[in-house]
Amino acid sequence: MRINNVKKIWRDGKPAVGAWLSIPSGFSAEVMAHTGVDWLCIDMQHGCIDYSDVVPMLTAISTTSVTPFVRVPWNEPSVIMKVLDAGAYGVIVPMVSNRAEAERAVAACRYPPTGVRSNGPNRALLYGGADYQKNADKEMACIVMIETLEGIEKMEEIISTPGVDAAYIGPTDLALSLGLPAVMDNEDPKHVAVVTRILETCKKHNVIAGIHTASSKFTQRFIDQGFQMVMLVADRSAMSNYVKAEVGRLTGWSPAKPSAEGGQY
Repeated sequence: MRINNVKKIWRDGKPAVGAWLSIPSGFSAEVMAHTGVDWLCIDMQHGCIDYSDVVPMLTAISTTSVTPFVRVPWNEPSVIMKVLDAGAYGVIVPMVSNRAEAERAVAACRYPPTGVRSNGPNRALLYGGADYQKNADKEMACIVMIETLEGIEKMEEIISTPGVDAAYIGPTDLALSLGLPAVMDNEDPKHVAVVTRILETCKKHNVIAGIHTASSKFTQRFIDQGFQMVMLVADRSAMSNYVKAEVGRLTGWSPAKPSAEGGQY
């Protein structure tokens, strides 16, 4: 079976740097897969992506050695199983708030008798190999997000749940839960303290700590701090920020203004 390169990186004690996909396009996914990152996450929660987009995006990523993950919309076993059958090598499950919810996510990622995943790997056989069912449990990554107030209070029981491979921090939802503005690269002491607690709890239970960032400055900071799963950039923001920066370098020309109807031309 094809190994999960990200889990191998983790086993070697190294950080895995990734990028986020919110644009529903196989071509843009393929472009992002050729940028040198270790993993890509297809975002079904907040991106403009549904299952019919996920399959060609996974297929495009397969042209490279990049590990494909999917952030599912919710902790729904049928959706988790379906994206794994499509060839995702792990899922990121949002807003996991307690041990029961963590156990639910883990069970959906594992075949019986360990879990409840239904047999029918579909495209995953093509990507993972003919012995997929025999070896999938150890290669699939179950990554739970800690970002709710309850999740913060119960991080110990979530992170210590058997089968959880990584705990991933959504900084803006975490900030909102703490009564702070929804800032991504957040330096508020209250936010920093909780992020540090999650990292320390992950280390205590030999679980990978992951986090979203919006800049290489913070990506590097979290790698140096000990996070082994860090998101460097999202496709949408990378495109927008690059073009805006290039526009800003031009002289003797002014960018178009929004029309009276609110459109941009």
